[in-house]
Amino acid sequence: MKRICVIGGSRYFGRVLVQRLQATGHRVTVINRGSTRPPAGVEHLVADRDDEAALITALGSRSFDVVVDQVCYTPVQAAIAARAFNGRTRRYVMTSTIEVYDPASAALPAVPPGTPVPEETVDPATWLVRTDLTWHDAAYLQAHYAEGKRQAEAVFAQHYGFAFATLRSAHVLGGGAAEFTGRLQHYTERITRGAKITVHAEALPTVFVHYEELADLLEWAATRTDATGPVNACSDGLLDVHGLGAVIAAQTGRKAVYRRVAAGEPASPFSFDRHYAMSNARARELGFTFSHITDWLPGAVAEALAVTASATS
Repeated sequence: MKRICVIGGSRYFGRVLVQRLQATGHRVTVINRGSTRPPAGVEHLVADRDDEAALITALGSRSFDVVVDQVCYTPVQAAIAARAFNGRTRRYVMTSTIEVYDPASAALPAVPPGTPVPEETVDPATWLVRTDLTWHDAAYLQAHYAEGKRQAEAVFAQHYGFAFATLRSAHVLGGGAAEFTGRLQHYTERITRGAKITVHAEALPTVFVHYEELADLLEWAATRTDATGPVNACSDGLLDVHGLGAVIAAQTGRKAVYRRVAAGEPASPFSFDRHYAMSNARARELGFTFSHITDWLPGAVAEALAVTASATS
């Protein structure tokens, strides 16, 4: 049994993670701002992670075997957490994103199209940290989401106060109404209505992960491995926007209709004009086995279609 702290953990795959940790006998503490309570039996600390003094006060004298950080988006947030948990935990696991590899958001080593992107493409141990930028500004953060994640990873990787692992999640799907991004819903609604979907003329494939599989990987990282550094989290199999549309069309009996735009122009979610689909080879080498996207995507689409039908009935 481990003593595990989850920062966030109130919705989607974070909530599933908390439930699974609790079900397997671990002592779980959830830290959030209090808007959502964790399941019964899970300790709940109410604090704003952006307020260092409040976070330290809420922690009191507690210590943990592992901290799982679900909601770290900036190097400022990471620096606060690194100081607050220094001496309180042996291991820190951060949920990151495939977007750290987006070549449109940073000068990154070139990866040939079609080659799965490995973790070493972005090394947090050497990445420059700029806590003086306007990370507190919501518009700035939204525009620099990928860089915020890269720099947050870098703060922890360069902190040395505890072992650190970062799980770089692919695009997360599944969960029906629980899927708060609304991206899959965008496709199910438009294909159901016969509306056009804006895609790039040469849309490139990307990688996905089911929300329950991501929760499995986080549980594994917190309790069953001592691996450190970046680990990519994606199901096997590449999929482009047309393949996604085909799965939805097959279940609706409707044809997906596309409006094509040139590279560089705005398009629907999951239409990419640049390559950065990840490799999951490192996670496999460490002992985690992923499903194939075809194992779960039809079910995720069925859930999204049920939500669409409910919303329009």
